[in-house]
Amino acid sequence: MTELTCILCPKGCLLRIEESTLYVSGNSCENGVDYAKAELCHPTRTLTGTVKLQNGTLPRCPVRSSAPIPKKLLPEAMAALSGLTLYAPVTLGQVLVENFLGTGTDLIITRTID
Repeated sequence: MTELTCILCPKGCLLRIEESTLYVSGNSCENGVDYAKAELCHPTRTLTGTVKLQNGTLPRCPVRSSAPIPKKLLPEAMAALSGLTLYAPVTLGQVLVENFLGTGTDLIITRTID
């Protein structure tokens, strides 16, 4: 049995998941069931980080994935970020990389920097 704390609402329900059947208990709502199953079978996270910025008012530019990506890709994603360089100016919401690492998710800029 696996235990998780649900993070979808402020209640923070302690979820218990039976791995063999994916039966979830301890949830106050159906969102907890969906969260537990997704976290156990296909965990994802939103990638956040910074990228080198040339000719800007700041040395680095914050970026994030437009949607969560598989958790197992995070080390590869962070390595990919370290190899990127941007050139100012950059704009909030600008797509830096489409289909980042083949995930179907874009890497976007989260701050305008001149």
